Amino acid sequence: MKRRARSHCPISFALDTFGDHWSLLVLRDLIFKGKSRYQEFLASDERISTNILADRLSRLENAGIITRKNDPINKKQILYAPTKKGLDLIPVMLELVRWSIKYDSETATPKKFIRELEKDFDGLADKILSQFKR
Repeated sequence: MKRRARSHCPISFALDTFGDHWSLLVLRDLIFKGKSRYQEFLASDERISTNILADRLSRLENAGIITRKNDPINKKQILYAPTKKGLDLIPVMLELVRWSIKYDSETATPKKFIRELEKDFDGLADKILSQFKR
C-alpha cells in the first residue's frame, strides 16, 4: 500500500517516508545495534508498544526500507533487514548522531563510536555498511 506524498519537497518526502521517531529508532536498532527480530525491537530502552512496532515495521517494509523473511532456524519468527534504500540512510543517521552528540551533553553514544565518527565519518559509514554486504 503506497501512500501519496503530501508534496515533492525533499524534506517532506523524507519525513513522510521515515520521519517519525519510532521508525528511526527501528532503523537504528537494525543498522547500529544488529537487531533483526520483533522481540529484540520490543526490548529497546524506549519501550515501543507492540501495536506501534507492528505498524512501523509494516510502513518501513511498504516503503522499501526494510525486508522481512522467515527465520530459517525458527520458522515461527520473522527476520527484518535493511534494504539498499534503508542502508542509504546510514550517512543521514550518522549526521543525526553527530548533531545529537554536539547538543546533548549526556549522550549515551559510546566514546569509541564518537572518536570513530569524528576521525573518519566516511570510513565509519563504510564499516557499518560492510556488515550488511555478505
